[in-house]
This record gives sequence, structure tokens and C-alpha cells, in this order.
Amino acid sequence: MNYRRIFSITLVSLLLAATEAMAGIYNVRDFGAKGDGTTLDHQAINRAIDEAVAHGGGMVLVPNGTYLCGSIRMKSNVELHLTAGAKILAAPAKMKAYDESESFGGFPEYQDGGHTYFHNSLIWADGAENVSITGRGMIDGQGLTKKDTERAGNVQGGSIGTGDKAIALKQCRNILIRDITIFRGGHFAIIITGCERGTIDNVTVDTNRDGIDIDCCKYITVVNTKVNTPSDDAIVLKSSYALKKAVACEHILITNCLVTGYKLGTFLDGTYVPEKVNWVCGRIKLGTESNGGYRNITISNCTCMWSSGLAFEEVDQGRMENITVSNISMSHVHHYPIYITTGCRNRGPKDVTQPSSARDIYINNVVADDCDSLCSIIITGMEGEPIRNVSLSDIRIQYRGGGKKTDKPYREQGTNYPEPRWAGPTPAYGLFARHVDGLYLRNVRFELMRPDERPDIVLDDVKNADINNR
Repeated sequence: MNYRRIFSITLVSLLLAATEAMAGIYNVRDFGAKGDGTTLDHQAINRAIDEAVAHGGGMVLVPNGTYLCGSIRMKSNVELHLTAGAKILAAPAKMKAYDESESFGGFPEYQDGGHTYFHNSLIWADGAENVSITGRGMIDGQGLTKKDTERAGNVQGGSIGTGDKAIALKQCRNILIRDITIFRGGHFAIIITGCERGTIDNVTVDTNRDGIDIDCCKYITVVNTKVNTPSDDAIVLKSSYALKKAVACEHILITNCLVTGYKLGTFLDGTYVPEKVNWVCGRIKLGTESNGGYRNITISNCTCMWSSGLAFEEVDQGRMENITVSNISMSHVHHYPIYITTGCRNRGPKDVTQPSSARDIYINNVVADDCDSLCSIIITGMEGEPIRNVSLSDIRIQYRGGGKKTDKPYREQGTNYPEPRWAGPTPAYGLFARHVDGLYLRNVRFELMRPDERPDIVLDDVKNADINNR
């Protein structure tokens, strides 16, 4: 046996580990992680995180390999870095590897458990600062659930130990999620709630429920990101009661992003197979949880393929205002291209009496082809509380056509869940507006792939309309 060679290799390994530690880099293999895809590695990763925190923070390095994991607990001043070739694989529920979900404190839940509980996630942080998840590696949520029935104690269909979300950050500040790929992200691939100052950059998501949920947050940027969600929404802003009070989602920028509705996995493998039309897929959306409302939201330079369109929904007594949308390209659009609505679902405390409201929404430079004939552009407020000041300019929409004229009144939103497919065809093929005060249209063009019996525009209880499509 060559003891000199063994000693040399050991010495080099120790020197490398010492050098990494001095540089603030903590390799998870030095803490016992195997990366073999069968050994549970989250405890080793958590030890590396704790060691980094003990030294004031640093990078927890996940080298190439497959790391079977339950809950990874992110903490302040830590960057979890997945190198190219590294995969964090979510353990199945039977391994009981996930933390129990925190108690909600007996306060009524006005949203499903996925928005309420965070600790039963694959990677989570609560109240941390300077949290980063980066690198060219992958998070595969194979063992996560996509259901939304979890309750306190992490009970899921009678089973304790189920993982719910790939990444869940609550009340964190200065967060960064960059370059990673998420496949099969569970209920939500990424949810950030009550977070301030954060960036999601160059992330790729191919998942079977929501892609990215931004709830009750402010000063968040989503940029250069690709999200494929064939069964739910892609990039969603919400303002739920998860913080036990109404908190606005405000000062948010979504730009240079791509959302799609291809069959799960085919975005990543490059086959790009269009999925059958689900109730919704691939949307950029505000809502439905909307207790705190939305303010100062900018969406620009985005492309949507085989997806539902843009949806802005305020139905839980919040205010939606100062929304700007520009430079959007859509192709093969399910159900509708643009949907703006208020309603009185009012899922929140009964002592809140203010109605939902929306105003100052500006949408320009939008092109969409092969749009479903079910619904036109929809802008619907409530009787006595109209949507105020909506501007549409430089918009070209191509519809499939084939719709039938009907004298049946279009359903008022009321307390219904705000999804147009359940209300049936709109009375116009191009644009339907009701209960609106201040509607400005400039260079808005509609085309048909085949004849449609409905008129292009129907206005019902619309005041101060200014339409010039020349």
C-alpha cells in the first residue's frame, strides 16, 4: 500500500477544505453529504449552513451529484450555491424528512395552506436577511406534493412529513435567487411572502402547479426568467392574509421573462409539446388572493406561448392601482388575452367593509395571435364601484372566431371565483367592458381567423369612453 500517496491525498483534501473555509466556502461533502441520490443529505447541508452562520456567513457549496433531501433551513448571510451538475432531489413523503409546518396561531386562514405554511418546504427561510440560492444546478421536487390541503403540523391526506414547496421564503430581506433550474416544484416552485428587496434572475422553472408566487412583498424584481406551468399560473402576484393582516404587494417589476404552457418536462428537454387546455396555464397574473391589493406594478418585455393571457383580479376588498404593462407578445392564447376584473368574493375578515377597487391601469404595445374565441379582452368592475381609468393602446389581437351571437346577459362577477371560462362566451369577440369609468382606446385592432357573429366591442355601463382606432 502506498501510504505516502494516501497521506498526500489526505493532506491536499484537508488543505483544500481549510482554504475553502478561510474563503467563507463550506462544501457540503465536508459535512457528510454523499450526493449519491439515495442517502438523505439535508442534515449535512444544514450543518454546513450552521457552520457558515457561526462564522458570520458565507457560501454553502453543493458540488456535482444528486442530493436526496428533506427540509433545508436557510439562514441569514448564507448563499446556497448549486454547481452545474448538482441536483437537490426532494425526498418522498414516506421518508418523513420534512420539517413540520409552523402553527398559524389560531388565526383564521383566508387562503389555502400553501400560502399559510412554509416550514414544510424543501428549502425555506423565515425572518432571515441576505439569503441567496444560486448556481447552474437543479432542484427536482419529485417527492413534493402539488396538492393544497396541508394544515398545521404538516398533515397531508393523513400523512405527516410531506414536503409542499421547492423554495419558500417568509418575511426575509435582501433575497437573491439566480441561475437555478426547478423541475416539479410542488404546490409552488417558489413562494416569497412578506419579503422586501429581492431579485429572481435567470431562473428556469418547469413545474406542475404555480411557478413563482410573490405575496405581500415590496421592491421585488423578476428578470430574465422562464416559467413553464401547464397546469397553473406562471408568475403570480398576491396579497393574501398569510401575515395575519392585509399587506399590499407593491413596487414590483417583471421584465424580460418568458411564460409557457407546454407539457410538463418538455420545456426542459427541448421537445416543447403543447399541453391540452387546462382551466388555466402559463399566466402572468395578479390575484386571486388580494386582501392587501397591488400598487405600482410594472410588467414589460415578456413573451407568452401556449398560455392563458394577462389576468389582473382584485376580489378581496383591496385596491389595485398604478399597473403598467408594455411590450408583450402572446401566441396560442387560451381563453382570453387580457382580463381585468374586480369582485366581491371578500375572503377576509367580516369587519372589512370597503369594496374591491381598481384604477389607473395602462397597457400598450401588445400583440397576440391564435386567441381562443371564448373570451374577448374583458374589463369588468362592479355596479356602484367601477374600474377607473383604463388605457389600451397599440394593441393587435387575432382571434380564432366562430362565436355565436347571444342575447343572454353576461354573468356579473359578484362573489364568483374570477375565472372567465365559467362565465361562458363574452358578448363581444374583441373587447367587453362593464362598470368602467374612463376607458381610453388608441390603435386597438382585432382580427378574425374565421367569421364571428358577435360584434367587436360591447360596452355596458361604461362612462367617459374615448375610442379612436384610426
